[in-house]
Amino acid sequence: MTQSYVNFSSGKLTLEGDWHLPEGEGSFPAVVVCHPHPQYGGEMSNNVVMALCQALSQQGLAAFRFNFRGAGGSQGSFGDGIGEQQDVKAALSFVARNNKIDSSRLGLAGYSFGAGVALAVAPAEEQVKALALISPPLDSPGWESLSKYSRPKLILGGSEDDFFPADRLAKLVQKLAEPKEYEIIPGPDHFWWGYEPKLASRAVQFFKRYLSLG
Repeated sequence: MTQSYVNFSSGKLTLEGDWHLPEGEGSFPAVVVCHPHPQYGGEMSNNVVMALCQALSQQGLAAFRFNFRGAGGSQGSFGDGIGEQQDVKAALSFVARNNKIDSSRLGLAGYSFGAGVALAVAPAEEQVKALALISPPLDSPGWESLSKYSRPKLILGGSEDDFFPADRLAKLVQKLAEPKEYEIIPGPDHFWWGYEPKLASRAVQFFKRYLSLG
């Protein structure tokens, strides 16, 4: 697995990102991974984001993590979840242009705030073939459009998550179109400390299946 730091454009802003590429030559399927809330310390080196990117690249899938506008070394300021949608679209386009990436096999993943942004973007983005939401916010307006989203979806939560309780998440998942996978992992709270390998393994299994690896 190799990592490489890059810059890319989102409108007039320059954002920073980091590739996690598998060993060997492409064309790799790839997953864009979105970090949690930047106003509460969320950025692309978050524990969940890092665990997922490392696990994906170790299993033959490229991963791309990046900092939303105003986070880390990315230009701009917090976009209230709206500007960040443009950042996700820009990241997807940037990833699709890489000559080591099979642009027909792109996935999108998000954790917490990043999941809320991802679920708002995915239904309108034809290039996203599979979507994974980790501890997604329950009040995102994107849930309504996701109810008719017929591409593969994985929704993961922790049993001890006090921010987004499992019982409320389950009610939202019931309204989603198939195909969908839903799992509450016993033990973790919203931050997933100590449960990163289990979480990453489950998400990688999903992406390997639906991005047709092998």
